[in-house]
Amino acid sequence: MKLLTLLSYIQIRFLLVLAISLGFIWSTNALAAGHGKKHKVHPVRTTPFGPHAEMAQLATVISQDQQLPLPWVRHQLSLARRVQGLEKMVMPPPTSSPKNWAAYQARFIEPRRIDAGVKFWQAYKDALERAQNIYGVPAELVVGVMGVETFYGQQMGNYKVLDVLTTLALHFPPEHPRVQERQAFFKSELGYFLKMVHAQPKGQAAITGSYAGAMGWPQFMPSSWSRFAVDFDGDGRIDLLKSPIDAIGSVANYFKAFGWQTGMPTHYSVQFDEAKLDKPTLLAPDILPSFSAASMRDKGVLLEGDAQQHKGNLALVELFNGTDAPSYVVGTENFYVVTRYNWSSYYALAVIELGQAVFKQIRD
Repeated sequence: MKLLTLLSYIQIRFLLVLAISLGFIWSTNALAAGHGKKHKVHPVRTTPFGPHAEMAQLATVISQDQQLPLPWVRHQLSLARRVQGLEKMVMPPPTSSPKNWAAYQARFIEPRRIDAGVKFWQAYKDALERAQNIYGVPAELVVGVMGVETFYGQQMGNYKVLDVLTTLALHFPPEHPRVQERQAFFKSELGYFLKMVHAQPKGQAAITGSYAGAMGWPQFMPSSWSRFAVDFDGDGRIDLLKSPIDAIGSVANYFKAFGWQTGMPTHYSVQFDEAKLDKPTLLAPDILPSFSAASMRDKGVLLEGDAQQHKGNLALVELFNGTDAPSYVVGTENFYVVTRYNWSSYYALAVIELGQAVFKQIRD
């Protein structure tokens, strides 16, 4: 039995590494369509879907999967409108646009956002402390997420979630490299969204969110709302749209559910022994922690301080800086947990550093 368990574990880790290296895995949260794209705020243009045989089939599938009344699902989908230009927005950036950590960092770790984070922390200090005590997730990490996702509730999106999810479920761009997986994802999210709407007293779907269908202060996708959202303010209902306290508890619960380990750092600084450095091997698993501290040392990574005694696995994280030299950190299993919110090392480090910057202001 122990041997079978070990083999299963090895197989799972292999599949995760393969999936990440091929780019088949994505976040179920706000940035499912790609965080870091900077879209201008403009009026949302929509048109009727018109007669569509796939719409009827979609209604039947959602009714069966989510156990919702078929006439009700059909009615809700009849209210949806196709969002113009959405297909271009969910396409991956062109390969001619190199990633740039320095620019990404400057976009989020900046004075206005830090000041807003300080005000948010001061306003919801008790809820942040309570979430930290219950879930073991540091308050600064929750604060970092809120700041990167919605600028502390200031930018929650002006797209009707019903419209964008229906558009992406029926008209996901066929030229996308992962069209089948992505279209299936948005069909599933549409089902979760309609189930959420059906449970509301008025049962209306006029909820707005991001161009990918993410909602509220923490920009949860509907499936994440269903699985991880909690009533943290104790008013008897979950509301991530208007209750920052519910959002605080829900973000902490999300990280805890994905394996956050209390007290473990997210990452360490790194230097290299160029004579021994085996960068191809170290970067092969991408951000999946796969190497012990001793193994990293053998491959030319110079760890300092507490990093030398780290007990869990580690990953070498490479962050490109356009045409300049890349930046590197050594990510722990907790760094990997942060990337489960959005499957990007750039996003994870921005969240971490923003939270740290806000905490520094609070502490000082």
